[in-house]
Amino acid sequence: MQHTCHFTLFKALKFSTIAAVRSPSPRINYKFPLKCSLRRIHMENKHKSNSRGALIVLEGLDRCGKTSQCGRLLSYLQELGHSVESWRFPDRDTGVGQMISSYLANKSHLDDRAIHLLFSANRWEKRSLMESKLRSGTTLVVDRYSFSGVAFSSAKGLDMEWCKAPEAGLVAPDLVVYLDISPENAAKRGGYGGEKYEQLEFQKRVAQSYQTLRDATWKVIDATFPVEEVEKKLRQMAMESVTVCQEGKPLLELWAY
Repeated sequence: MQHTCHFTLFKALKFSTIAAVRSPSPRINYKFPLKCSLRRIHMENKHKSNSRGALIVLEGLDRCGKTSQCGRLLSYLQELGHSVESWRFPDRDTGVGQMISSYLANKSHLDDRAIHLLFSANRWEKRSLMESKLRSGTTLVVDRYSFSGVAFSSAKGLDMEWCKAPEAGLVAPDLVVYLDISPENAAKRGGYGGEKYEQLEFQKRVAQSYQTLRDATWKVIDATFPVEEVEKKLRQMAMESVTVCQEGKPLLELWAY
C-alpha cells in the first residue's frame, strides 16, 4: 500500500491508530506522511480564513458628500464583482437607532452624555454582524463611524478621551477617508440645516475635533473637487484596501489600549 499526502486527515489518523494498537512489535516503524498532510491542511485553512472583506469608512462634516460617494463606491465595487454592502451610522432601524432619530429630528431632548452613549450602543448593536460579514468576504462601505461620534460629542464640550472610551473594542476600519470641506462651504449646499447638528458654529467645532482625531493612516480628499474627481480618488484608495484585506490583513480592534 502506498501512503502519500493524498490521504485525508481522518483516514491517516484512523489507520495509524489501528496500526499502533495491533502492532506485534514496537520496533515496527510506520512512516505515514501525516505531518505533510497536517501542514498542507493548516496552510490552506489559514489562507482561507484570513482572506476577508474590507471595512471602509467615510467621515466628514455634514453635507460634505459622504452619502453620495458611498453609493457611488458601492455601485463600482458591485460592478467589479465584489461582495459589498453599504452601511450607515446611526442605523435608525434598530431600537436604539429610533431613539437617536427622534433626538436628531429635535423631537426629544437628552443629556449630551446619554446621547453619546446611545450613538456608541448603536454601533455595538452591529458589531458582531459587522465582523461576521467581513470574515465571510463582504466589504462594508460605511457612512460615519466612531470618529463621528467622538467628533460631534467633543464639539459639545465633552472630554475627547471620555468620548472614545465606549468605542474601544469595535472593529477598526481598514480605510478611513475624510472628505474635507470648510464649514462655510458645506453650509451652502442644499438641504443644510434640516437636522439638529447642522449649524455653522457647531460644525466649526466639529471640524476642529476631526483635526485632533485624524492621524497618519487617514486619507483626505478635497470634497470641493468635482464629484467625479472625488469618486476617482476614492475608488483607487478603496481598491488598494480591498486587495490588502483579501491577502490576509488581520482584523484589529479600535482604540484597544
